[in-house]
Amino acid sequence: MIQVSNVVKEFDGFRALDGVNMHVGKGEIYGLVGPNGAGKSTIIRHLTGVYKQDAGEILVKGEPVFENRLVKSKIAYIPDELFYFLQADTMEMMKYYAGLYPTFDKEMFQMLAEYFPTIDVKRNIRRLSKGMQKQVAFWLAICCKPEILILDEPVDGLDPVMRRQIWSILMAEVAEREMTVLVSSHNLRELEDVCDHVGIMNKGQVIIERSLSELQGNISKIQVACKEGEPRLPEAYQVLHKSNTGRVYTLIVKGDPEKVSDAIQMANKDSVIVDVLPLTLEEIFIYEMGGVDYEVKEIIL
Repeated sequence: MIQVSNVVKEFDGFRALDGVNMHVGKGEIYGLVGPNGAGKSTIIRHLTGVYKQDAGEILVKGEPVFENRLVKSKIAYIPDELFYFLQADTMEMMKYYAGLYPTFDKEMFQMLAEYFPTIDVKRNIRRLSKGMQKQVAFWLAICCKPEILILDEPVDGLDPVMRRQIWSILMAEVAEREMTVLVSSHNLRELEDVCDHVGIMNKGQVIIERSLSELQGNISKIQVACKEGEPRLPEAYQVLHKSNTGRVYTLIVKGDPEKVSDAIQMANKDSVIVDVLPLTLEEIFIYEMGGVDYEVKEIIL
């Protein structure tokens, strides 16, 4: 659905994108994460046709997106910094969106009104709170029935109930219409609940792009209780982190959790109790990427 190949973009001699490669399949929810300044917003502006790359190729449904009206009509975008016309209320913006998007569903707009009961649709949107403006943006975007929905910090500033409600609506659309979603966020715990694939950006490149199942199957968190000394592990396994409380050691090890567990038990037959613990997406990124660049750790902030 989205294919980015060796994309480069410079601003006044600064290389914001340095050979970006990424792929987002149809019907996927793809989480794009990385530290501030990694290039996430810049690549999003290329995917939405706002910027034109200096080099490389960006294809959406097999076609370039820049100055391509047909492709853009299939994409809805909610930026981190929202824009509304100065005097517009929600109903006026609804009519504007309906004029831009042939697929805009006015019946769906009326139906979803019950999910946003605090929004006064006749009030100037710029006078609404930041959280309410985010709700309006999502309400309008989802009613466009886009094939691709691109979100930049989509639920920032929303209360937990509204966040859950918005994700529920979004996932229902993905399930029903195979809508493709790319979401950029610093909230890894939230992405873990909704994303199929994750890409991490750093210094203008996507340095890891994998499915969640691949990530979770490539790194293990093992808790080991020894009668004496430290647990032994074959040299074939790389220990990324080790800590202990008394005789209980927690190891973060590269490798399949079951195979790592078996290897520890084989190497410590006489004095070990092994327990495999689940790793969060946040922990995976900290330990997987910690050795590449310290700045990557900012993704958890």
